[in-house]
Amino acid sequence: MDRASTIKREAIEHKSEGRRAMAKRLGLIAGNGRFPLLVLEAARARGFEVVVAAIQEEASPEIESHGAAAVYWMSLGELSRLIETFKREGVQRAVMAGQVKHKQIFSSIRPDWKLAKLLMSLASRNTDALLGGVAKVLAEEGIVLDNSTALVEPLLAKPGVLTRRAPSQEESKNIEYGRGVARQVAQFDLGQTVVVAARACVAIEAMEGTDATIERAGHLMNSLSGDPSTLNRALTVVKVAKQNQDMRFDVPVVGSNTIQVMHSAGATCLALDAGKCLLLDPERVVRDADAHAMAIISQ
Repeated sequence: MDRASTIKREAIEHKSEGRRAMAKRLGLIAGNGRFPLLVLEAARARGFEVVVAAIQEEASPEIESHGAAAVYWMSLGELSRLIETFKREGVQRAVMAGQVKHKQIFSSIRPDWKLAKLLMSLASRNTDALLGGVAKVLAEEGIVLDNSTALVEPLLAKPGVLTRRAPSQEESKNIEYGRGVARQVAQFDLGQTVVVAARACVAIEAMEGTDATIERAGHLMNSLSGDPSTLNRALTVVKVAKQNQDMRFDVPVVGSNTIQVMHSAGATCLALDAGKCLLLDPERVVRDADAHAMAIISQ
């Protein structure tokens, strides 16, 4: 083989190696909670080098100690910097994991020109529109956003009663009513959680998030005077996925903190969508629920 052919072959092999290396690089856009940490650990277990874009208004500093190839802290408004960072690191596929509070769009965070242009182009600024817009911009830049649950599928809620106690007859009626309300609300992308008592809607999730919605329902019930002899004031929490849930982002998530918030609020039952809701540390979630004699059902 002549020298020119050898050089050409080596160049092709080097290029192929580079492509294989890039294919094993995964970008992680990390919001709050434990979900990003679990995704990072799962990705590393599958051999990915993970480049983390940690949202400084949301992500936990703990992300620094979970073996990422690199961690870049950036503001929620820095969409251009996110893209530049992933391109420089050779990231062509990425996932979003962890909540970014919807109310942040009304905060003092200054969007860069790319994010400002996106915000101005949206007919509405609900969660699906915002995150869908970001996904589209990333795709235009050669960065594909994958399902956030692909690496942690064992954490998706399995069908059935998950706790020692099944829902009571009254709780089952609350669940049936609550699911109907939640599905109507979810189709408008307002929230995915409703809190019910005695087949009456006590609270509907909006920008505040699941735990704050449950807390609000608890405050309302606790503010009522008199003996609750007419109607049962125990709360049932119903959390659903949207009809066409985009599993790339805004996946319903429940952790042990939600169970503690439910207990403080006087909630006795939690209903989830099977296969569409993530249980972070499921053994602990069920253990904590059992400790408070709560029922959790996934349907």
